[in-house]
Formats: sequence, structure tokens, C-alpha cells
Amino acid sequence: MMLSNSRLCVAALVALALAGAARADIPPHNPDGTIPSLAPLLEQVTPAVVNIAVLSSSPEQDNPLFQDPFFRRFFGLPDRPEPRLAAGSGVIVDPVKGYVLTNHHVIQDAQEVVVTLKDQRQLQAKVVGSDAGTDIALLHVEAANLKALPLGDSEALRVGDYVLAIGNPFGLGQTVTSGIVSALGRTGLNIEGYEDFIQTDAAINPGNSGGALVNLRGELIGINSAIIGPSGGNVGIGFAVPSNMARAVMAQLIKYGEMRRGRFGATSQDLTPDLAKALGLSISEGVVIVEVASGGPAARAGLRRGDVVTHMNGHKVRSSADLRNQIGLLAPGEPVELRVVRDAQTRTIRASIESVPSGRASGREAVPELAGAAVGDNEDGVVVVTVERGSSAWNHGLRAGDIIAGVNRRPVRTARELLTALSRASRPIVLNVVRGDYVFAIVLR
Repeated sequence: MMLSNSRLCVAALVALALAGAARADIPPHNPDGTIPSLAPLLEQVTPAVVNIAVLSSSPEQDNPLFQDPFFRRFFGLPDRPEPRLAAGSGVIVDPVKGYVLTNHHVIQDAQEVVVTLKDQRQLQAKVVGSDAGTDIALLHVEAANLKALPLGDSEALRVGDYVLAIGNPFGLGQTVTSGIVSALGRTGLNIEGYEDFIQTDAAINPGNSGGALVNLRGELIGINSAIIGPSGGNVGIGFAVPSNMARAVMAQLIKYGEMRRGRFGATSQDLTPDLAKALGLSISEGVVIVEVASGGPAARAGLRRGDVVTHMNGHKVRSSADLRNQIGLLAPGEPVELRVVRDAQTRTIRASIESVPSGRASGREAVPELAGAAVGDNEDGVVVVTVERGSSAWNHGLRAGDIIAGVNRRPVRTARELLTALSRASRPIVLNVVRGDYVFAIVLR
């Protein structure tokens, strides 16, 4: 009855719009005389959406100058910098194990996380793991009688599907907005890492981050993540991380406590109509391999420049970003099966993701602005040698073996250059990082 009411509500609202202004004041009714409403659906799903309060360190706490008593006294600063308090949202996805999905940027640098349920219970939460690349984090809480949302299949979404966004905008408390799926597979938003966003016109405002994007079946099909607006508020363009991506990240966070990515050793570009014509292909979707790293897993499996990849592990590959995202969700050792068109013939190439070589470098220097990390020089540039688990550098997403290529888009080639650039830069600082096959950004606020 709950689902039929939801569909009747949508149908009745559409019929009302088509009826014209003359009947606009007449409310639609169900056959049983009730007014169509999404309330029955929301009564089922809203208990699974939680408010999240985060106590995190302030930038001053990570600055070594503020740890100097003489510096604090000279400038009249408090002995202990005040921590920051932020609010966001989350979604319970496993009521038995107490798992809560949210955004990485919601709990970044968290010293303490408190989850508030719809019934006003407050629970201390533990961060199971977090991934800056996809902006997904997983929390754990212990409580009885939790309600959870089932994970839907985000690949089944179509532009025009009705969706509901549920979260905690501006710290007001739980709020529901509605809209449609405006676009799929959005990339290039200048958000670090792996982008495959669902775009929606359901109102998403600050504080909604980490909340639920739900379809009319009551399934979680996205984690609200970002907004585009001149003042940081809603203008009808919001973005959510697809549930399938969140599911893959969650599995690794549960297993390893972090997201482990490896190396495939190939780069690609989109297959455009002109490029397809030049290659004598009749297909319109896929990516063209433009470079294969010597000695890498792709090269050993027989992948070549000019090959056109149409499927990976049974899923269509629609763009270079799509292939990058699919590979980026696989841990080292996991298999890759590509369907490839070469010389007008289709063939299958099998490989596996390879671990990124551990950081080997001459010298080892601590980085004050990246507490917990040590860097050194090697032939590739500035390599992260070690990162202490749970440190500020770790929580920002830095890992051993990463290559730091630039600071605020200016290249750095040695550890000395990195330290100098960081000491002169004002926050927020953007680190350009190379991990395996990919380049992404880490923001230090």
C-alpha cells in the first residue's frame, strides 16, 4: 500500500498539472478518498537517516607555530586552540552491525563523532574507514532497534526518475525534499578523486552532505555529497555518490579499514564520433587506449594502444572517466576482464590489478603540515614513505607510496621544495597526488 500510494501521488500530481489553471485548486484524491502523499514512504525510510555532529581539530592545532608557547604569548593566543564543531548527515545501511554511510568530508579530521537518530537517541560513533577519492566514509554505532535503508541499484536509474533527498540542512534537523534525476555520470566538478555523480534538482543544502537520496521504492540510490550555488546553497543542482560506488567502497572499508587501490597501467580517452569514424568503427560507446605502461598488468595481458574497450567485468564502459572509476573501485589482486575491439574484431583480455610499489626514497623528512607523514626523494619525485594510521595525513587520504607532484598547482620535485611550498602556502592547500595510474587532489583546510 505504501508504494502504490507513492506512485498514485506522482500520477495525480502530473494529472493535476495537466488539468489547467481552472482546476488547480482542486486537490487530487485516491479512489478511497484519501489524498495522495509520500508520507507512508517517508515513515518507513526517515528513521534510517541520522544527523551527525563532528568535533574536529582546527587548522591552528596542526600548525607547529601554534604549539610554541612563546608564539602564543607574543600574539595573545589561547593556550589551547578551540576545536571546530560541524554537522552533517548519514544513512544506516546495516541495522545489525550498526554501519552508517556518510561523506568523507563530513568526518574528516574528526576527534569525536556523535550520531543522533530520528527518535533523538545520541550515539558515539567510531570511524571504520574513510576514502577521500570517492568522498565516502563508514561509521559504526552500537544500539538496538536500528532502522536501515536497503541499497538500490544506481545503474538502473534513468534521467527523470523521481527521488527524495533526506538530510540535516543548516543543522535544522531532518528535512525531506523531492525532485527528479537530472543527469547521470557527472564528472569534472573539481572534486577530488573519482567522479560519477547523480545530479538531481531535489534541494540539497549545507548539512545535507552524507544524507540519503532515495527512490520511490524506498531504496538508497545515492549519498548526497555536493552542491553548486553562488552562496553554497541550493539552486536546483545537487550531486550524490551512486549507491553502487558507495557499496564497493563500503566493502573495502569493512575488510581493510581503508580503500586499497592498485595499478592497471593503461590510460584512455573517450571514443568520439570522429575518432570512431577514423578507426572504421560502427560503435558509439567505449574508450580508446592511448598509452600502455611497459611491464604493467595491462601490457602483460596484451592490451595495446588503439584498442577500444567497450566493457569491463560485464559492465558497459561509456567514457574514460567511467573506466577509471570502475578500475579505481578494485583492490590489488582483483581480476579485470575487458571486452576490446581491435581491427574490427572483438576479443577478451584478462588481467588483474597490481599493488602500487611501496615508497622507496633517499632520505626521510617529517612534514609539519602533514602530521604523521614522512616523505623522501626518488626518481619519480616526492614520495610518501610512511603515513601513521589515524594521523592527520592519514585522515586527509594520504598513503605510503603516493607521489606528491604539486602544491596549489605548482610542481614540486624534491622533499625540500615540498616543505618550502607548504610553509609558504595559505590554507586551504591543494596537494596534487599521483597514486598508481591516477592523479587527484587532497585539500588541507
